[in-house]
This record gives sequence, structure tokens and C-alpha cells, in this order.
Amino acid sequence: MNAPTDKLLTPAELADYLGTTTGNLAQFRYRGTGPAFVKVGRRVLYRESDVTAWIAANVRTMTGTAA
Repeated sequence: MNAPTDKLLTPAELADYLGTTTGNLAQFRYRGTGPAFVKVGRRVLYRESDVTAWIAANVRTMTGTAA
């Protein structure tokens, strides 16, 4: 079995990286709008590759919607 190569981030680490709060991340999880996460028992962890993919999927070039 290969060792995992993805770093696992805690909500506190991810919140610091994104400049947000752990409460905001909890709301993302509840709404299903944030990065994919992993549950290990009661712990929530984020794979670095999932965070990177989520950021890439949310890149925008303008605000609002085009008419």
C-alpha cells in the first residue's frame, strides 16, 4: 500500500490559509459549498489537493452574471 502524499489540514490550518474562520468553514461544509473534506471519527480534515481543486474551480474573471 502506498503512503498518502496529500497533506491533511485541520479546519484551523485551512481557515488561517484562506484568511477566514473555522465557523465559516463549518458553514461551507453544512451548505456543501466548500472544499471536500474527510471525517476521521469526529475530526474534520481537508486534503491539500481538494483545497487546491476547490480554489481553482472558484476562479472568476468578473463579478455578477453576464447579461
